[in-house]
Amino acid sequence: MQWVREVQRDMHRERLYRSAIAITLAGNILLAVVKALAAVFSGSVALYADAANSASDVFYSFTIALGLWMALQPPDLSHPQGHYRFEPLVGLVVAASMTVAGYVALRAAIERFLTGAVAIEPGLPTLTLVGSATVKVGMYWSIQRIAQALASPTFKATAQDNLSDVLTSMAAFVGALGSKWIHPWFDPVAGGLVALWIFKNAAAAWRSNLAFLTGAGASQELREQIAEISGSVPGVRAVHQVIAEYVGPRLVADLHINVSGDLTLREAHAIADEVERRLSALDEIDRAYVHVEPCPEEEENLPCRGDEPHQD
Repeated sequence: MQWVREVQRDMHRERLYRSAIAITLAGNILLAVVKALAAVFSGSVALYADAANSASDVFYSFTIALGLWMALQPPDLSHPQGHYRFEPLVGLVVAASMTVAGYVALRAAIERFLTGAVAIEPGLPTLTLVGSATVKVGMYWSIQRIAQALASPTFKATAQDNLSDVLTSMAAFVGALGSKWIHPWFDPVAGGLVALWIFKNAAAAWRSNLAFLTGAGASQELREQIAEISGSVPGVRAVHQVIAEYVGPRLVADLHINVSGDLTLREAHAIADEVERRLSALDEIDRAYVHVEPCPEEEENLPCRGDEPHQD
């Protein structure tokens, strides 16, 4: 029955991945097209900057789909530990595209400053931006729920990108409205702010994906949690050398436990299996490797944490 549950879980996860990709692709393509047309007809630099951001989101969506398809392939002889590293590798391409979009948006804002800002009629730009923000709010909540269900860092980042798009659309909205009622320079100023926000998101994407690719370690809090969970298993006397590092976007835990030297090999192995089972149940942990060592002779007579019968 265990394998049936695993198959059902994998099928459910695959459906969630497909739903998230479909929502991301459809929403970003729609917004990129609508914003580009509205920017052409209105001449708004802030809207042009927001359209550039949406265009990068479209590329981001396609690369996510490709990267996840590759990352979800099962382990094989060429990649015995799985293909998880493909996901952050594609993420770097996404970060690069976001950087380019920020440059394009900032250049447009600077050119408008140099050539002279003009007032933007509030009709089409403001309606487009309000509609864009509304769509992005819906995308944020949908992707955020899926990201939590999958414990996926990729979709968590995508959800946050959607939330930041809401803010950039509102900045562009203020710019277009302000250029009409306050001063024409409100439009290029808002365009520049949107560009800076894109750069901020791009920098975060660079940092996180480089961390995944270079084997960054887990936080101190998570390492302490790993040690606490491992030490709570009956028969474990001590936990040490806890290492948790990213293999792609998922953590691999490697640790040593001390057990009584009087245990049989089967008993010691059963304790290690239970430690691995409890750690693998954590959303952040993909795999756990447990090394069993006998307690030092001077500690053999000390009371063992959890020597009492274990009951689930």
